[in-house]
Amino acid sequence: MNVILEILKYILPAIIVLISSWVIIKQMVKNDQNRRNYETVTKNQQMILPVRLQAYERLTLLMERIAPEALVMRVNKPSMTAKQLQGEILSCIRTEFDHNVSQQVYITPKTWEIIKSSRTNIIKLINKTSSRIKPNAPAYELSKAILEDVVALEKSPENIALNALKAEIRQLY
Repeated sequence: MNVILEILKYILPAIIVLISSWVIIKQMVKNDQNRRNYETVTKNQQMILPVRLQAYERLTLLMERIAPEALVMRVNKPSMTAKQLQGEILSCIRTEFDHNVSQQVYITPKTWEIIKSSRTNIIKLINKTSSRIKPNAPAYELSKAILEDVVALEKSPENIALNALKAEIRQLY
């Protein structure tokens, strides 16, 4: 019996030290891994944040450029007919949108849907207004009708998208 007690006197402290060491080492490894993960995430955010901000800027510019008022002023030429102006406006909207479609990677799906919806609503507004104007009418008649329809809106489609972009940017800070 004395032999067993003598063996336990040496083994029990050794087991306790072993278990304690194992727990401490495990915790140190876990903390080190968490620190490395945090550093990686921080470094990635430092690299991605400027790109995301640039995407927000580009999408803001997109919405400003496809605003009906901006399109009418930019595209309208005195020699155009209403039908030609409508086609040119729709072409500009498509081109602008296609040029910025890759920016959706950097924003939330909800905000991207709002942007797509705004584009669709602008196209509907242009087409609806164009349907009231004779195709061979001078372009200024369509321009005037578009501007009147935009003024009559409670909230313009591009402003809805711009507000969504601004709200999302505020969440970054």
